[in-house]
Parts: sequence; structure tokens; C-alpha cells
Amino acid sequence: MFKHILLPVDGSSTSLTAVEKAIGLARAFGSTVTAIYVIDPYAFSGVGADFAYGQAQYLDAATAEGNQALKEAAALLTAAGVNVSTAIIEAHTIYRGILETASSVGVDLIVMGSHGRRGLEKLVLGSVAAQVLAHAHLPILVVRD
Repeated sequence: MFKHILLPVDGSSTSLTAVEKAIGLARAFGSTVTAIYVIDPYAFSGVGADFAYGQAQYLDAATAEGNQALKEAAALLTAAGVNVSTAIIEAHTIYRGILETASSVGVDLIVMGSHGRRGLEKLVLGSVAAQVLAHAHLPILVVRD
């Protein structure tokens, strides 16, 4: 039924709960999983001469956070015997990065957490899930922690 599952992760507990649900589905249907971490390179807003340095620091930190989140998800999926690939995606908005990846890799299900990031991003991630739900043309499983 579901041959290819897209799993956006962010390292939060809700995201890890989504990983567990994706494992169950992938094992039941023999699915492959593509786990992604989406970075909005334009989320950082700097001013003056410090902008370029601050932007580089932001992207480095976001990439490191993404690599860690993907490493944790891939370890769980691999340990469960699920075929997984991972990628860090850059997109103007997180929900668009998710949907564009879903289209480009040909998934037939998205499994994602309802919310999860910390700090300021926590306020908007719920809206990311809502945006994915509003714009997607394929099944989505939204997982709550």
C-alpha cells in the first residue's frame, strides 16, 4: 500500500514518535523511508556588516542540528531493518521543502510530527504541519507525542 514514506524530522520527541510510527508502517508494508531535515536559509535576519557572518553561523548550526536529527532517525530505522535514505533540504519555507521533496522522490505517504521544535520555531511548526495538510495531494499521518 505505501511503498515510499517521507519522514520529515527535527530531533524533537514528537519527531522521534513519528519515526517509530514510520518504522511500524514501513515494516508492515515493506516500504522504504526517506528521512529529511528542512532548513529555511532565509529564516535568519541579520543587520549590517554582521549579517554575512551571522548567516554562515546560522546555516552551520542548522546543518549540524539537521545531521544529528537525521543520524538519530536513521539509526532507529536501520536497527528496525527499514531501508532508509536521508537528506538535508533547503527551502524558502519548511512546508514547501517537505512537499517539493515528496513530489521529487515520489513518496506515497508523509509521516510527520504535529509539532516539536524548540524556542521561536516551536511557535510555527504546528503551522508547518497545518500547511502540509492544506497543500498536500497525498496521504499524511500527523503524529502527536
